[in-house]
Amino acid sequence: MCDEFTAADNDAHLGIVTSAVTRRGFASLAGGAGLAMLLPVPANAAMISGKDVSIATPDGTADGYFVAPMKGKHPAVLMWPDIMGLRPAFRQMADRLAQSGYAVLVVNQFYRSTKAPFLAPGESYDQPAVRAKIGPFVAALSPAGTVRDATAFVAFLDAQKQVDKKRGVGTSGYCMGGPMVMRTAAAIPGRIKAGASFHGGGLVGTQPDSPNMLIPQMKASYLIAIAENDDARAPGDKEVLRAAFAAAKLSAEIEVYTGTKHGWCPPDSRVYDAAQADKAWGRMLELFKTSLV
Repeated sequence: MCDEFTAADNDAHLGIVTSAVTRRGFASLAGGAGLAMLLPVPANAAMISGKDVSIATPDGTADGYFVAPMKGKHPAVLMWPDIMGLRPAFRQMADRLAQSGYAVLVVNQFYRSTKAPFLAPGESYDQPAVRAKIGPFVAALSPAGTVRDATAFVAFLDAQKQVDKKRGVGTSGYCMGGPMVMRTAAAIPGRIKAGASFHGGGLVGTQPDSPNMLIPQMKASYLIAIAENDDARAPGDKEVLRAAFAAAKLSAEIEVYTGTKHGWCPPDSRVYDAAQADKAWGRMLELFKTSLV
């Protein structure tokens, strides 16, 4: 599980136009223990427009945030949050990616149980009451449900006028989102051409539907960014993944990020490592640039 935390209002990015959430409304969503670090704005950042969306799935209606450049058509990216869910930090990350030329959907993976955001100010996953609150949300998820969700989410992206359907779709995931990236890629190999996992948990297992076992079904290139303390707990996992990707003849950059702790990438995490998070972000941009063609 993730040691992730809520964020406060960060909608003051350069070049953002929010069409469905006002500044005051966005601030009311923030409600975290402290301000998230403001992420860098990319050079030549595109002007972007973001909005809250509802997505029909076989299991109900999922809430999410869709953001894209205001002009043109662009490769689509599906972003899976960590266990703290869709919140201002992930909106900020989606905005940043859209500024680099992508149409991004970040989803509330817990929509079966609650709408996002679902944390009160000051709540965090290291608190027993919060873990007890989120536990049933996690229990309502399943590998099969993730596949159904991923199929619906990619179909939603392909229906957006800002999405270039001639180009492949990318997907990124954090903590529990890491396995969701791999399940998405295995379920929709004809569309998913790149996947990035950041401090992903549970990527390796022995069951037939474990993420590593699904690699032969995929047709994408990958970035697997591993926290140093996660690698210390399971040092053999990276070799299992390397062997599986090699056997499937898929490109995979698998790296342990020195000095990092699980959850180091979102800017509202107590273990946020700005330098290493920016390095990982840059590697993701390179992956998407070369693979989403």
